[in-house]
Amino acid sequence: MHTKRSNGYCIRCHVNGIGKKRAAYGHLVCKPCGEIKAKTDRKSWCVVPLHKSNYFLCTNQTDLAGINNKGGLVK
Repeated sequence: MHTKRSNGYCIRCHVNGIGKKRAAYGHLVCKPCGEIKAKTDRKSWCVVPLHKSNYFLCTNQTDLAGINNKGGLVK
């Protein structure tokens, strides 16, 4: 459970109201601030195909070193 309380206002910009339904789902930021955070988070993601397998959502750049080297992780 979230420990921060927003009192109906966004914890990032303190201006926009969150809305009752949005707050009921546990969101603490307004839609514009949430969209900005999501866009910056998505810039650091990378989808990598593994050798003879499925795709891997890589969120840590150091995991990319040697990941598709026919047989496993080689660093």
